[in-house]
Amino acid sequence: MRRALTALGVAAGFLVASVTAPTAEAGPTWRLKFSDAFNTAVAKGRFTDCGHRVDTAQAYCGGLTGATRTNWWAYPKGWPDTATQRSYPVGGLYDPASTVWISGGQMHIRMWRGPTGPIHSAAVVPKKMWGQRYGRYEERFRVSKVATGYKSAHLLWPVVDATCPGCEIDYPELEWTDTIHAFTHPKGGGQQDAFDTRRSWTAWRTSVIEWKPGEVRYYLDDRLVGRSTHGIPDKPMSWIIQNEAALNGDRAAPNSSAQMDIAYVKGWTWS
Repeated sequence: MRRALTALGVAAGFLVASVTAPTAEAGPTWRLKFSDAFNTAVAKGRFTDCGHRVDTAQAYCGGLTGATRTNWWAYPKGWPDTATQRSYPVGGLYDPASTVWISGGQMHIRMWRGPTGPIHSAAVVPKKMWGQRYGRYEERFRVSKVATGYKSAHLLWPVVDATCPGCEIDYPELEWTDTIHAFTHPKGGGQQDAFDTRRSWTAWRTSVIEWKPGEVRYYLDDRLVGRSTHGIPDKPMSWIIQNEAALNGDRAAPNSSAQMDIAYVKGWTWS
């Protein structure tokens, strides 16, 4: 799924409340569908041969085996990231073999740039959360190495763009040198909602998206940081853990790198 991130608009404000995120397992409306705590190691170089049945729930990387192959797909080598699609001076090309591996109970995503050329970007996809209408999406992450020119846009994106034009839910998002933001792009276009958590990427964080009919809520470390109710997407969307070249004008330096670590991901369906 090669997607072009909508340009950042005017921030719609920042909402912080002393509200604890609902316990998903105990509630009557959520059903746990997928969880991965990365207990099976996968060496760097195994996320290869990912061009099979792309952009479907049946997509797979031929270099993976077992549960990892069942659970995960990655954007194939050579796909352009958003900055490259926009012809930015320094963009990225996806290269999962050199950027993604699993060890020590974590998925590691290390993007890098050589002496010349593009960034080696990374986008991984939890296959069991493909094409779901509404849901709850949780991940625990940190950026363990920060460098200028690298960012995340972990997002929900329509399975069929035409069924939900303009729809996009981005969280956590923004450059790793900035603070963590959330963005809701309304169905049909128009001004997005933007929420600044005012928290850095470098500490361990737990993010939650709750997408229900007519509402999206964003939590960080069990605190509500934003809520959208206008133009909420209502068609099946897929969860994409996308990491790529910066879009704010910053350029990754030659021979630089930056790394994110993910301790677990979880996904629920809305019943």
